[in-house]
Amino acid sequence: MSWLSSFASAAFWGIFLLSILVFLHEGGHFLAARAFDMRVTEFFLGMPCRYKLSYKSRTRGTEIGITPILLGGYNRICGMNGPAGTRAAEVLSAVARVGRIKISQLSEDLAMDTNGLVDVLSVLVDWASIEPYYDESLGENPSQKTWPEQVQTVERDANLLTAFDRGHDFSLPGSTKAGESHALPDGGADAFFAQERSRTYQGKGFFARVLTLVAGPAVNVVLGIALIVGCLSIGGVQVVENVPEIGFVEVGSLAERCGLTEGDRISSVNGTSVSTWVELCDQLNECLASGQTFTVEFNRDGQQLEGDVDPANNPLESGKFGITAVVTTLHPSVADSIKAALNYVTATVSYIAQLFQPAHTAEVVSQSSSVVGISVMASQAAASGARDFLFLMAAISLSLGFMNLIPIPPLDGGKFLIEVIQLLIRRDVSIRVQNALSYLGIVLAMILFFFVLKQDIVRIIFGG
Repeated sequence: MSWLSSFASAAFWGIFLLSILVFLHEGGHFLAARAFDMRVTEFFLGMPCRYKLSYKSRTRGTEIGITPILLGGYNRICGMNGPAGTRAAEVLSAVARVGRIKISQLSEDLAMDTNGLVDVLSVLVDWASIEPYYDESLGENPSQKTWPEQVQTVERDANLLTAFDRGHDFSLPGSTKAGESHALPDGGADAFFAQERSRTYQGKGFFARVLTLVAGPAVNVVLGIALIVGCLSIGGVQVVENVPEIGFVEVGSLAERCGLTEGDRISSVNGTSVSTWVELCDQLNECLASGQTFTVEFNRDGQQLEGDVDPANNPLESGKFGITAVVTTLHPSVADSIKAALNYVTATVSYIAQLFQPAHTAEVVSQSSSVVGISVMASQAAASGARDFLFLMAAISLSLGFMNLIPIPPLDGGKFLIEVIQLLIRRDVSIRVQNALSYLGIVLAMILFFFVLKQDIVRIIFGG
């Protein structure tokens, strides 16, 4: 049953670690989006699933909760799924005028192809500007994969603000419930459409969109730095004292046989004086390698003693003497800890950058870990103590943050690159091109994932 308990431990700690880091990553996107008044309809711990525990924020309308698929987290920021199309304003205003309408009737009224209309409706639903209406009498429900017969307006206050907009107040006279018609603002359909778009990702300026994209990786990087600084400053760093004093003696070793115990201070080995731990190790290794009997002189409580050592009768298979040095815990200042954390950040960035250097790509991939490898390391770190686990969390968090900044869609770095390209060419990159790049990025990611996964399985099971 040991393998079963090991598997359960690895699964638990791996899911725990990765869920926290991905959830915080998505939390960065969520907070940035809300700071720029973008609508966010969902924020969940776990991957999308029909089964979930959640509640809706009264002030922001966002559904916040947890799903049983604890492999990360996600949030839905309105306006990240492509442009609405040239006739979106007509569709939006048509729904507003009647409150609830059949899609087939809307298609007929606007003389639009049903498929084209559904594409527009999909974007407007993503914007939380309208919503599908599921008629229970027809057997419709939100879990179905097809569109219901009808769509309807969402609940709005007298200022046409939805539950996802800052400052909404449904107690105002003139507020409307979902499915009720409402008036359009001054300026008509185009003004209403512009107002709705302004509350989505698409409707914000370049810097708001970019900051929303990088907020997720930024949270991971800041968290990683904070964990390293905290572990170093509070937990301290174990440092070997460079003195010839014994910190531990292994049972049954040559050291124990010659009479050494913890706290003894060795003064000479085979007649050669030693004043540091490094000198002691050098002399011991030399004498052990010779295979000849030698004498160790040491001081215990002010008394000078000695013992004979016969390397030929070493009970340890490793052939070692059987002692360890005195280890002390140092607590660096916050400034020194920050400096150490930044050095680790630099090393992480340099390591990831080698992925794009053909001479080092294979080496970097061979040293990388998949979810399986991370889970095993998380279990081992947890068994070692909170400090080791937090250090591992810091390392994974930094890697997650910087890996997400790689300029390949659908990673945050890839979306950032598209935003920069759009800024330079002063027009949108077509959704078809964006999707093609995302599919290519997913294929590359899956190839890398399965290669590293196989590598981890071989390493863990076969030790190779």
